[in-house]
Amino acid sequence: MLKRPAGRMAGFTLIELMVTIVLMGLLLAVGFPSMMTWVHNSKVRTVADGLQNGLRLAQAEALRRSRQTVFSLTNSTTPATSLTAVADGRNWSVNSVKLLTDETAQFIEAGVLTSVGSGVGITGPASICFNSLGRLVTNSDPGPTGANCTAAAATYIVSATGSDRPLRVLVTLGGQVRMCDPARNISTSPDGCP
Repeated sequence: MLKRPAGRMAGFTLIELMVTIVLMGLLLAVGFPSMMTWVHNSKVRTVADGLQNGLRLAQAEALRRSRQTVFSLTNSTTPATSLTAVADGRNWSVNSVKLLTDETAQFIEAGVLTSVGSGVGITGPASICFNSLGRLVTNSDPGPTGANCTAAAATYIVSATGSDRPLRVLVTLGGQVRMCDPARNISTSPDGCP
């Protein structure tokens, strides 16, 4: 059995404790910027995923209902009752398009984008219309105020201050919805941008 020398207590000395605290501080100082970049990149990924899911829902509803639907970015927190399409909206909304004069457009679903990822910005068209075949279509008055759809491929860019990985959500004329990383090349990485 080991015996301690008389008068000596077990534990850490003040010098050992200070060295440990200084080393932990240095490790935190080195790792903190990388961790903050990771947090910002995660927010960008979350918003891009939400945007992609909203676009895919609009396309799926157009196919399911066999009628035009409109995907809109909006700042409205109640898009079921009041909806104005804006290019840099914090939320998204999917509505059916009114085809006949005596018909009313139906609200389908809405989602939140940038309150989930505060500090994240989205640039791209305010609205996109899908026809009954799931393809992009031109419609100058699809229903929501400020919405104007063109039959052209659309690109949404999702980025944030402090992030080193902006993402793109692409919608082709044929209706393919895809998220990609502009820092990667599509010929070498499946999630790269063309």
